[in-house]
Amino acid sequence: MWFVIGLFVKLLPHMIKQVNNLMQRKRTDWRWLVGSFVFLVSSTAWAQTSGIVEQALDRCGVGEHERILQQRNPNRLRQLNELNQRVQQLQTETSSLRQAADGTTYRIPVVVHVVHSNATNTVGGAGNVNISDAQIISQIQVLNEDYRRKPGTNGYNTSAIGADANIEFYLATTDPDGQPSTGITRHYYPQKTSFDVFNDDVLLSQIAYWPSDRYLNIWVTRVSTYLGYTQFPTMADTLKGLPLAADSNEFTDGSIIDYRYFGKQTGTVTSATYALGRTATHEIGHWLGLFHPNGDVDCGDDHVTDTPPTDDLNQTTRCNDLFSNCSGQRTRELIENYLMYSPDACMNMFTVGQVARMRAVLQVSPRRAKMIKLASAALGETETLTINVYPNPTTYAASIDVQLKGSQSFSVDLFDATGRQLRSSSFTNSPSTSVPVSVTGLTAGIYIVRVKTAGEVVSKRLLVQ
Repeated sequence: MWFVIGLFVKLLPHMIKQVNNLMQRKRTDWRWLVGSFVFLVSSTAWAQTSGIVEQALDRCGVGEHERILQQRNPNRLRQLNELNQRVQQLQTETSSLRQAADGTTYRIPVVVHVVHSNATNTVGGAGNVNISDAQIISQIQVLNEDYRRKPGTNGYNTSAIGADANIEFYLATTDPDGQPSTGITRHYYPQKTSFDVFNDDVLLSQIAYWPSDRYLNIWVTRVSTYLGYTQFPTMADTLKGLPLAADSNEFTDGSIIDYRYFGKQTGTVTSATYALGRTATHEIGHWLGLFHPNGDVDCGDDHVTDTPPTDDLNQTTRCNDLFSNCSGQRTRELIENYLMYSPDACMNMFTVGQVARMRAVLQVSPRRAKMIKLASAALGETETLTINVYPNPTTYAASIDVQLKGSQSFSVDLFDATGRQLRSSSFTNSPSTSVPVSVTGLTAGIYIVRVKTAGEVVSKRLLVQ
C-alpha cells in the first residue's frame, strides 16, 4: 500500500502535466490516449498479489509521436483527415459496385536498420542492441504468420470476424542503388545509448534511411518509455504553393522498435509478456493506417465498423476478458486484436474491417501505393542467375524469386536433406519471375531449393517448421 501511495506522489506532477496537455489537444479532432494512474495502480497491485514479477509496459507511443509530427507540420492533421475520407470513399465505392474482394497479395520489402553503441560491433548475444540476423528473421516470420492468419501458428484464429490480410513482408534483396542486400543494415552510433519518441525519429533517419516509397524502414535500437512507435500514413498535400517540406514526413516514415521486443523468443527477446513478436505486428498495423480500437479516447472511433466499442486497451499482463460500457451497453472487448495493448500471447486477430482498411490505405496513400506498385512489378534482370527464397523459415509455402538475363528456360526443384527430389516445375522462355513452392505435407527440417538454367545452377536452403 505504501508503495502505491509513494508511486502516486512521485507521478502526480507528471499526471497534472498530461491532463493539461490533453485539455489543450481537445481543440483538434485528433485526440490521443493519455496514461491512467488508476490503471497503473491496479496493474501493479495485481502483479504483487499474483506473484508475477513483470509489469505491463507502455506498449505504443504512436499518440505522442503523432502529436509531435503535427506540431512540426501544421498541415499534417488535414492530410490525415483526407486519408480517412479517401479510404472511406474507396470502401463505399467498392461496396456499392459489389466488387469482388481483391485477392492480390501485397508484398512489402522491409529494411531493418540496427542502431547500436557497441564499440566492438559484435553481433548478437545477451543484452546486445546489435541483435542477430536470426532474431530479425524470426520477426519477419511472425509478421507473415500474423498478417496471413496462417494455420498452425500463433497468428491463426477461427473467429467469424477474423481475416487473412493477404499482406506479406520480406527482407529487401536489393538496396536503393540496386546492389544485392540482406535487408539488414547495422550502424554504430556511440553518441546515444537510447532513443525516444519525443526527439529522436529525425536523428535515427539521419543515421540510416532508405526511400520510404520503396521500403518499409524499421529502426531497431534501445527505445526509452515505449516498446515502439510508428508514423501513420497520410494523403499527399493538395494545396498549391506549399513548400515541398510541408508535404509529409517521408524521412521518418516507418517503425521504431526496442531491440528487446523485436523477434520471437530468441536473442534479446526474454520478456514473459512481450516475447512473441507482436510489438512489430501492432506497430506495422499503424504504418498501414490502423488506429487503436478505442480511437485513443474512451469509446472512440477507429474508423473500422466491426471492432467492438472499447474503453480499455488492456495494457496488462493478463488475457482475461474485458468489457466496455460505451453508450450504456456492456460489450466484450476484442483483447485478441493486434491493435490492443494486450500481452503478445493474447493476440491473434485482424478483423475483416481492419483488413479492408489496410488494403485501402495501400491503394490511396501515395508512398504506400508506389511501394506496392514497384514491389509487384516484374522482377528486374540480372547478369547472372540469382534466387531469393522467402519467407524462410516457412510453415506452409515459399516463394522463389528467380532473376536472370533476358528470357530463359529454367527448372525449380525442391530436394530433401538426402537429395531426394520432392517438387519440380519447369518454365519455358520466361523472364525473371516469382515461383510459389508448396511445402504442405513436408516434415520440419532443412530442404534445398535448386534453380537450373541451360548454363547456370543456384541452390539455397529452405527451413520448414
